[in-house]
Amino acid sequence: MIQPQAIDPIPEETVRVARAAFPKGNLYMTMRDEIGTLYNDQDFEALFPTLGQPAFSPWRLALVCVMQYIEDMTDRQAADAVRSRIDWKYALSLLFDRLRL
Repeated sequence: MIQPQAIDPIPEETVRVARAAFPKGNLYMTMRDEIGTLYNDQDFEALFPTLGQPAFSPWRLALVCVMQYIEDMTDRQAADAVRSRIDWKYALSLLFDRLRL
């Protein structure tokens, strides 16, 4: 089951850190800034049953697959990139969660 949701804006902390790390941007930041998210949940509605557990946001999963293909990554490498790379978090509207010591 899918519950289409509006795509969140990029969190301010993620924007701040990404711009500090990549002052001129990079492929994924430019892609997000110039094109947007490429996909939205409604694009995938017909692929999901009407009953069952809610699915992860399909637009994010599709975009991860595109970025994974661009970089010729394994699934594990792509999962690591989602967790660790600020440019991927930027493209995916994910919060930069810095460690607090």
